[in-house]
Amino acid sequence: MKHLISLLMENEAGALSRVAGLFSARGYNIESLTVAPTEDPTLSRMTIVTSGSEEVIEQIIKQLNKLVDVVKVLDLNDGRFIERELMLVKVKATGVFRDEMQRMCEIFRGRIIDVADNSYIIELTGSGSKLDAFLDAIDKTAILETVRTGASGIGRGERILKL
Repeated sequence: MKHLISLLMENEAGALSRVAGLFSARGYNIESLTVAPTEDPTLSRMTIVTSGSEEVIEQIIKQLNKLVDVVKVLDLNDGRFIERELMLVKVKATGVFRDEMQRMCEIFRGRIIDVADNSYIIELTGSGSKLDAFLDAIDKTAILETVRTGASGIGRGERILKL
């Protein structure tokens, strides 16, 4: 099962490497990883998307908590959460593709952020499944390039990852 694990860690050189090394050393896969400083410049928030049984996820969380740089760990799947990802897609915008890409962009609530003679760059945000659905819905031959950020997640309601 896919899990979003969110953690606060010290914003220092090598911290990301130690987290990635933990996964690598134990043979766990990171499906996506996002990290950026928080409102406190001494801390970074990392969101890791990984898969595994409940026992594997429990073991990952225990190992993350042992790392010196890690301040707090939260498995977002233990409650309600919101997940978002950003995707930029460069698509053909010639002939039949031009109107089709505008229509699909509207349907998926995306934005065309760059227009060139032969291409559009479309910005989409949403869950990973929404972005996958967009890619499945458009003609594969129209896709020139795709860039995705990976998932970011936050607990809903009273669930807060803070010191």
